[in-house]
Amino acid sequence: MTSWLSLTVLADNNTLIDRYFSAEPGLSFLIQTEGKKILFDTGYSDVFLSNAMKMGINLRDLDCVVLSHGHLDHTWGLVPLVRLLTEATIEDIPHSVPELVAHPLCFCPKEKLPLRNIGSILDEAEARRQFRANLSAKPAWITDDLVFLGEIPRRFPFEQVDPGKRKILLPDGRTEPDRLMDDSALAYRSGKGLVIITGCSHAGICNITEYAREVCDERTVVGIIGGLHLIHPPAAHLEGTGEYLRGLNLASLHACHCTSFASRLVLAGYCPMQDTGVGLRLEW
Repeated sequence: MTSWLSLTVLADNNTLIDRYFSAEPGLSFLIQTEGKKILFDTGYSDVFLSNAMKMGINLRDLDCVVLSHGHLDHTWGLVPLVRLLTEATIEDIPHSVPELVAHPLCFCPKEKLPLRNIGSILDEAEARRQFRANLSAKPAWITDDLVFLGEIPRRFPFEQVDPGKRKILLPDGRTEPDRLMDDSALAYRSGKGLVIITGCSHAGICNITEYAREVCDERTVVGIIGGLHLIHPPAAHLEGTGEYLRGLNLASLHACHCTSFASRLVLAGYCPMQDTGVGLRLEW
């Protein structure tokens, strides 16, 4: 029997028309599949919690929290989530301690001057105190059909990005250019093909998708949702991405968060672009 997955957008840069939620430059999705509740990223603030409350969604009973990477607009919401679960303990409100799935470099300090740290407020030690941590550079299956991809091989030359001012403080004390090797994604095996769920796609959406096909042993991709980190991309990068996506014959592309309007407009010429914002609910 084929499994079923629903995804609700709790935080994004935009909200859907006539839905009175809050937006912020961040991302958070609630995923429900095979009896599990999975929070994918936590945005920048408590916006994902307040939006979930308006939607009547309880986030005290999460089975899993997945972090796509360590940047502040995807991890700083961990603090209000910890506060929510701490207060549930104090008030004896039923709750769970979710598993936290991320890349091993997710909690390393990340510098981009003049900002001294654009990474997580929580360090790895505190994350392990608050959650059941599973930090893996290898694919980690959350359910029979949903996998955290771990470290993404970088295969497409046009998706190689100069780290610029970005630096990362590694666990052994060394500082080096941050090539965002902690950037990962989720892949879901639906009955019609793969669904790719991304945070920012710093690794490159083409790299992510190719690796998902390999990990899941499935070539068909029916949908992609998430940030594509195409803000001001070079023309060759945008064209290469468009040509790759056209070759997938997607049923839908929900590009959001860190994908500029101009990039979405161009990509709409290659594949079926769909509107995305807080309050959107999708099913596969």
